[in-house]
Amino acid sequence: MDKLEYYRNCVQTLLENESKCFPEKENVETALCFDTKRDHYQIMRIGWKDLIRVYHTAIHFNIKEGKIWLQQNTTDIEIAEELVEMGIPREDIVLGIHPPYKRPYTKYGIG
Repeated sequence: MDKLEYYRNCVQTLLENESKCFPEKENVETALCFDTKRDHYQIMRIGWKDLIRVYHTAIHFNIKEGKIWLQQNTTDIEIAEELVEMGIPREDIVLGIHPPYKRPYTKYGIG
């Protein structure tokens, strides 16, 4: 399996596992969104809570230029560390949630 395919499998497996941790709520669903052609992968929460619309991206990854970019994480899960535990090198994980000037101070790639 080549590197890109391995990264795709890791991200999809991770999101599938994490999606099971979201609480089941009436009228709010947890949706997995995988765009394997353009390499965007998300967990979304969609529905209604009383009269309030729920439309929220909880976690969003994309893969570009051989690296996995964490674009959104509104959970308390150390999601990048879970990728490391799956065998992804730290330098191939970019925390896109941080501005470029902060990335050299993280323990991950800079992009």
